[in-house]
Amino acid sequence: PRVDGLQVLAEIKAAEDLRRIPVVVITTSAADRDIAEAYDLHANSYLIKPVDFDKFTQLMDELGYYWLAWNRYPWS
Repeated sequence: PRVDGLQVLAEIKAAEDLRRIPVVVITTSAADRDIAEAYDLHANSYLIKPVDFDKFTQLMDELGYYWLAWNRYPWS
């Protein structure tokens, strides 16, 4: 890719019309500096992608349930 995910996050959060979009970082990196940078750039959540496909599928199901069923936005 030409830019990494954290660069995309920075661009989203810098854009007036996009900055309120919730961003969940899903990555294989567990590095403290990456986690800190993501939150410094206003990520809403940082998840470490499981290697096991079944666990990854479970994570995606639970993530979707949280954001679609439980989370409330200012415009909802």
